[in-house]
Amino acid sequence: MSRRVTVELGYPGDTRDVTVEIPDGEPVPWQVPDRFELVGRSTPRVDGAMKATGAARYSYDIVLPEMLYGAILRSPHPAARVRSVDLSAARRLPGVRAAIEIGNDQARFAGQEIAAVAADSSDIADDAIALIKVDYEPRRFAVTIADAAASGAPSVFSGSNLDKPKISSKGDVDRALASAAEKIEATYVTPVQTHVSLETHGAVARFDESGLTVWCSTQGIFSVRDDLAVYFNLPPEKVRVICEYLGGGFGSKFGARPEIVTAARLAKEAGAPVKLMLPRGDEHLATGNRPNAEQTVRLGADRSGKLVAIDLVQRGSGGVGGGSGSSGPFKMVYPCDNIRTSETNVYMNAGPASPMRAPGWPQGCFGLEMAMDELARSLHIDRLEFRRVNNTNPVRAHELDLGARAFRWDDTKSALAKQTGTNRRGIGVACAAWHALGASGPEATAIAHRDGHVEIRCGTQDIGTGTRTALAIVAAEELGVPISQVASEIGDTRYPFSLPSGGSMSAPSNTPAVRQAAAHLRDKLFRIAAPILGAAPSDLEARDAVIRVRFDPSRSVAFKTVCRRIPGDSISAQGERLPNYQEFRPDQAGCQFAEVEVDTETGITRVVRVVAVHDVGTMLDPLTSRSQVNGGVLMGISYALFEMRRMDPALGLMMNPTMDDYKLVGPLDTPKIDVIFLDVRNGGTNTGVLGIGEVVHVASTAAVACAVSDAIGVPIRELPLTPDRILAALEHA
Repeated sequence: MSRRVTVELGYPGDTRDVTVEIPDGEPVPWQVPDRFELVGRSTPRVDGAMKATGAARYSYDIVLPEMLYGAILRSPHPAARVRSVDLSAARRLPGVRAAIEIGNDQARFAGQEIAAVAADSSDIADDAIALIKVDYEPRRFAVTIADAAASGAPSVFSGSNLDKPKISSKGDVDRALASAAEKIEATYVTPVQTHVSLETHGAVARFDESGLTVWCSTQGIFSVRDDLAVYFNLPPEKVRVICEYLGGGFGSKFGARPEIVTAARLAKEAGAPVKLMLPRGDEHLATGNRPNAEQTVRLGADRSGKLVAIDLVQRGSGGVGGGSGSSGPFKMVYPCDNIRTSETNVYMNAGPASPMRAPGWPQGCFGLEMAMDELARSLHIDRLEFRRVNNTNPVRAHELDLGARAFRWDDTKSALAKQTGTNRRGIGVACAAWHALGASGPEATAIAHRDGHVEIRCGTQDIGTGTRTALAIVAAEELGVPISQVASEIGDTRYPFSLPSGGSMSAPSNTPAVRQAAAHLRDKLFRIAAPILGAAPSDLEARDAVIRVRFDPSRSVAFKTVCRRIPGDSISAQGERLPNYQEFRPDQAGCQFAEVEVDTETGITRVVRVVAVHDVGTMLDPLTSRSQVNGGVLMGISYALFEMRRMDPALGLMMNPTMDDYKLVGPLDTPKIDVIFLDVRNGGTNTGVLGIGEVVHVASTAAVACAVSDAIGVPIRELPLTPDRILAALEHA
């Protein structure tokens, strides 16, 4: 059965009443005028003290009795046939307990897994790896897009290195461009960016009478479980995957990756637990990256500045993987009647790509927004005004106004027009969008114990974004108790099912299941409290750690007192995440403003300040949300100014696989970051919560790049914006 409820959706100043149909048992969606005790208030992380003191156990911290240490031998060749692998010398080394071939008869990139060992210590494992003899037959290779796409290039796999172009089209782009009052065409280039997770990839695996247990650094405990169950031909209930804490993933830690499977294989052969955590160099080579992109963009506009055509021809490489597309922003950010995109993945002999925070979107946003700046200048229109003209999303229009006022766009622009000297400042703005509003599937259990404490169990994982805190806030709000009274138990496949954490899906997918479970548990507690208060359960409410009569708050009983009346040790209730119902909007919007300073004598760039304005749906915790924005901004600055995988085209090797050589943003590169949230009640679920990890990163790089080009007066169309590129652009200009 279901029922109809009327909810108010929108944001302050733009709301509407919407009638939605929700199943019986589903709590009424949170409303714009709802009074909250915890939701929307800054809440310190519930596990913050554990992380700060080192008590939180990451996969790297797991130590089991009689545990062995694993290591992987990787191909030194970018392309080779593996004729044979001789493990005999490694097996004879004292302390070596297992040695296996990984089974790759072709090495397609330098760093591909060939063999592995498990030993009594990591030093012995490293020594054993050095004793493995592999007979390689080196082959021709290509580690640049140009080389891999050239006629006669060596094939990474059998056949062409070029996938069939993925084409999307609406309207008549060629005709619209031909009739445009103004148009531009330029090519924008972004590099490969590696993930650089703080905790490297890896696992601890153990086989025993209960089956296979794996502690691993993963964004998806259930996807790892299912992969391992298939690989080892085990029923899923015989595979347990645990991830108590995760030191970053950014999209690179989905499923049972080679190092996880290898740890389990070694544990099975050795008959003992095996810990296999990758060294930093292996992270850069083999665990994933953001693909590069070459984007040829054509934009056309009429005299008023309205876009009439958007055309993208893109090619990029995910190494031996795919996923190099970047068309998302071109299709979603600025509405246009005539849009055409063509995306081609090019295979080459380099480590495989994997999803990385807003896959494809930072690349696409850089190309689109740089082109928007160039077209605005050709039209002699203010760059911010050009974006306003071409925006039909009311949320983003409001955000652009909020951001422009906070950034003081007009005043800053006027002041910079009068600047002199070699240090030049510039400003930029870029718009963002995202499309993941959560999915059905996750389940949760809420348990009240006789001592009054509450557990929330959900088989999600906290990838560093504060999931434990978010789930505890939702449950505590629904039950009317302090957050200190709620424990979020996550990161174990013995808990109810949930989805992998990625694509900003965790919060919008898990919080509705937790709220439903907490609401059902509250109703059970109301039935216990009703006789005490002499009222019907439907007349009760839970607030301020008491259960009371709604129309007579003086009639109340403490939450803990009600829990002491639980017949057994505890009572529990289940909740599930239902499919989305009607939403205010089917997407998220955001925008970011950046000011930079460029030393035109050295080419060194410093980001001075950033103003970020974003829609986060129902705001659960401003403190955690602000941290997400800060992280997305810094990651974007790092991509704009520093990060780049450098490949030697002659040797086929990555030249900077160390933290000495792979440059990242640091504390001294951190600008002033002002964050403005637009609290949009988007509906769609009983919480209306949206993720924020992706949307806050989409525009970060583009805003900085636009500001740098503004500072030096010439567009720079290739990332990263290193001093040599800036000086070359100035010299060319």
